[in-house]
Amino acid sequence: MTGLSAGLMCTWESILVVFAIGFRNGGPAGLLYGLTLVWLGNLSVFMVIGELSSAIPTAGGQYHWVSLLAPRSSKNFFSYMTGWLTVIGWIAALTSTAFFVSDLTLSLVELNVSQYSRELWHATLLLWGTLLLCVFINIFVSGALPTIEVVVLIIHILGFFGILVPLVYLTSSHNAAKEVFKTFNNFGGWQSRALAFFVGLQGNALAFVGTDSPVHMSEEVRNASVDVPRSMLLSLIINGCLSIGMMLAVLFSAGDIAQILETNASPVSAAMVIFERVTGSKTGATVMTSIIVVLEFCSAMGCLAAASRMTWSFARDRGLPFSRVLSMIDKRTTIPVVSILVATGFSALLALINIGNSVAFNGTISLVLEGFYISYFLAIGLLLWRRLRGDMDKTNTSLTAFSSSAAQDEIYDRKLTWGPWRIRGTFGVVNNIVACCYLLLMVFFSFWPAQLIVSNPADMNWAVLVTGCVAIFSVGYYLVYARKSYKGPVVEVDPHIL
Repeated sequence: MTGLSAGLMCTWESILVVFAIGFRNGGPAGLLYGLTLVWLGNLSVFMVIGELSSAIPTAGGQYHWVSLLAPRSSKNFFSYMTGWLTVIGWIAALTSTAFFVSDLTLSLVELNVSQYSRELWHATLLLWGTLLLCVFINIFVSGALPTIEVVVLIIHILGFFGILVPLVYLTSSHNAAKEVFKTFNNFGGWQSRALAFFVGLQGNALAFVGTDSPVHMSEEVRNASVDVPRSMLLSLIINGCLSIGMMLAVLFSAGDIAQILETNASPVSAAMVIFERVTGSKTGATVMTSIIVVLEFCSAMGCLAAASRMTWSFARDRGLPFSRVLSMIDKRTTIPVVSILVATGFSALLALINIGNSVAFNGTISLVLEGFYISYFLAIGLLLWRRLRGDMDKTNTSLTAFSSSAAQDEIYDRKLTWGPWRIRGTFGVVNNIVACCYLLLMVFFSFWPAQLIVSNPADMNWAVLVTGCVAIFSVGYYLVYARKSYKGPVVEVDPHIL
């Protein structure tokens, strides 16, 4: 489970792929301090997610928790919306990761084949090929996935040193500490560098997406109420340390990053240009970039596994159209084959945006953050509300003191207790508040474009439109059909509900 989470997060690898976002709005110092802020914020968030997953270990995750924590009058609607946000977030994460694989692969071709001329549809076609390979592994090699994830964790750590050591030792000159720790950029034209810093947090935040993947595998794990929160926090600690080390190595060794980004057509492949400059060799840059490509592909493979389980779980509870088909389990492999294919299909459709404009496609990064972080906030915010009321600590006997159904609803529609993993006392409340504040901050800035003046449609943050369309469709579907069919999550495991 730690291998799944750490490999799927692909944090130090993603830092190399998307650091252009934070460099343009934030600069070297903004990247470093922003990465630290995002790391600490995620530790706070997943301490709370760990508490929820310990109390309710289920593949549904956020939408299941919201259903249990919300008042009876609104629990179905909020649970339903949370389920949609989580499904969309995972599909967008799968698409983004597969795009990184395809874009880096084409950049390697450009580096080694001078005659090659890239077209936008090349990246989309290669992205589809990446998705098909992920489908093949998730369906036909599913039994080996646990072993594969352990191998991925090993490569994830060894590959870090395979890139870090050349960066540090082969560079001819290092940037001064003042340039790294005190230089802030505002290339987006915002009113202040502080505002630019917060806009640039999106890239660092994307590098930590996927930490909750063990949650959606809870029904396939032994001792899930303890091992799931433990694996999430362990993967966060490992990846946070590796990402800080890699960020320092890049900022000290890369030279003039602004010039690299200005002359390089694809910001995703800027790391490859840095590798070539440091090593002075196309072969060296190819080997170092290939390590990232392999690990990003492993991340895409894990994204599909988590996205399909989330889709299957929500369909099992009648939250999606054609739920009966989507919730089918293949009898031979005991995996949700239909959900795997459907999640892949929607990811492939989302990738069509790249054919029109690669800049517009980058809005999927914001879509990932919006889907995940809003769903986290709903679950964590409701837990804070219950926590402050003391509902989590009430016993069954205390519940009988309330005679009216309305009063009992204010305590619990379903009576919930803490799991074996929790943060007790005042520190637990304070940490819950910090997690809510961090999520609100990130959700707010995830809707912002990369620059103040948007001169053409390609510069817009189209994730706003995509998220809005999904919200309108899901609410419409709920009012027309799901309001009658969706009754909340189906409990098929023992989630400490008495």
